[in-house]
Amino acid sequence: MTLAVRAQPGAKKTAIVGVYGEGDAAQLKIAVQAPPVEGRANEALVAFLAEAFDIPKRSVELVNGELSRSKVFLLRGVRLQYAVSRISK
Repeated sequence: MTLAVRAQPGAKKTAIVGVYGEGDAAQLKIAVQAPPVEGRANEALVAFLAEAFDIPKRSVELVNGELSRSKVFLLRGVRLQYAVSRISK
């Protein structure tokens, strides 16, 4: 599945903080402790998503938005119902 994310780098801790936008344009807002320098925030997001969805980091791929706060990740092996249950915790 793909997951639209709105990154908030430079936060005190990495965590899901809510939803950014509405409807089809909604993105999962994630605060990221790492700064947006040299890809560190992207790496932190990959690690966080892998842990959050209980999949290996190699199953998380940034497919769009490398230099933007708005990003799209491909989560291999994750189904929508499972993702919703993990996010709702």
